[in-house]
Amino acid sequence: MPQPTVLVTGSSGFIGYFLCARLLADGFRVIGIDNLSDYYDVTLKERRQAMLLQNPGFAVVNDDIESPGRMMSLFEEHEPDYVIHLAGQAGVRYSIDNPRSYLESNITGTFEILEAARAHPPRHMLFASTSSAFGANTEMPYRETDKADHQMSFYAATKKATENMAHSYAHLFGLPITMFRFFTVYGPWGRPDMALFKFTKAILKGQPIDVYNYGDMKRDFTYVEDLVQAIRLLMDAVPERPGDGVVEEGDSLSPVAPHRVVNIGNNAPVQLTDYIAAIEAATGQTAQRNLMPMQAGDVPATWADTALLQKLTGYCPQTDVKDGVAAFVAWYREYYGV
Repeated sequence: MPQPTVLVTGSSGFIGYFLCARLLADGFRVIGIDNLSDYYDVTLKERRQAMLLQNPGFAVVNDDIESPGRMMSLFEEHEPDYVIHLAGQAGVRYSIDNPRSYLESNITGTFEILEAARAHPPRHMLFASTSSAFGANTEMPYRETDKADHQMSFYAATKKATENMAHSYAHLFGLPITMFRFFTVYGPWGRPDMALFKFTKAILKGQPIDVYNYGDMKRDFTYVEDLVQAIRLLMDAVPERPGDGVVEEGDSLSPVAPHRVVNIGNNAPVQLTDYIAAIEAATGQTAQRNLMPMQAGDVPATWADTALLQKLTGYCPQTDVKDGVAAFVAWYREYYGV
C-alpha cells in the first residue's frame, strides 16, 4: 500500500515543525505549505523547514493558503488522506494592531481549504482553534460543550468563525472535521512573541520583564510534544455524524455533522509567577519584574477539561512545566550561544 499523505498547513511554524517531524517518523508522506511570514524571525522558520527537508518524505510549498486556487491545486495534485490545518495569523495582542491579516489568513485561508476539501474529500481534517475561543467564560475548567459566544479579541473571533465555517462544510458535504483548541503551547523552537521566549531572552540579558495583571494570571501550559502526540492520536478518532442525532453526554460531536471540538491542554493551570520561577530556576538568574495592568483582549485564566481527549485517545498531556521550561531554556542557550 502507498504511504498515506498528510497535508500540513503552517508546516514551518513552531507546532507545524514538530508535527511534521512526528508524522515523517511514523512513515507518512508529508506535504507542507508555509508562507514564511515575517510576523516573527523568519530565520527560525527557515531553519525548521531545512531540517524537515532532510527527510525525502517531506515536500513543501512556500505560499499563502489564501492565494486563490493554491489549496485546490495542492489537493488535486496530492489527494491528501489527512489535512492538518495549523496555518494562520496567531497572537491576541497583534490582532488589535493588524486585524486585516487575521481576516485574510484565518478566514479566507480556511475557506480555501474547505473548498478544496469539498472537491477532493480527505479521510479526516483536523483544524487548529484556540482556548481563546472560550472568551469571557469564567467557569473552569473549560469544557468543549460550554457555550463560547463572547470572544475577547479579534484573533479569537476569527478562530471561532473557522469552527463555525468547518461545521457548515461538515454538515453540507459530509467532511469529517475535528477542531482542536490549543492551550498555551510552549517548548523548544517556540515562537519569539510568546512569554516564555521573551522572558528567557530578557532574564538572560539582565533586562526587566513585563508581567501583566500584576502576575495574577493562570495558564494551562501545554508542552509541544504532548500536543503533537494528542494530534497524532486524534487523526484516528474520525468523527461520524450520529445517525439518530443523539450525542453522548460530554461529547462535543455535532448532532447533524461529522464535526467535533476537542481541548488539548494539561488540565493543570499554572500561576504566572510560578512559570517565571521555573524560568529563573532553569536560567539560574532572577527576573526583574515590571508589574503591569491586564492587556486588552487578554483573559485572566485558562484551564482545559481534557476528559473528551482522554476518552477519544486514551491520552492526556502531562509534562510538568518545570521540565518543559528547562527543555526550552536548554534549547535557547544552545541555539543563541548564551
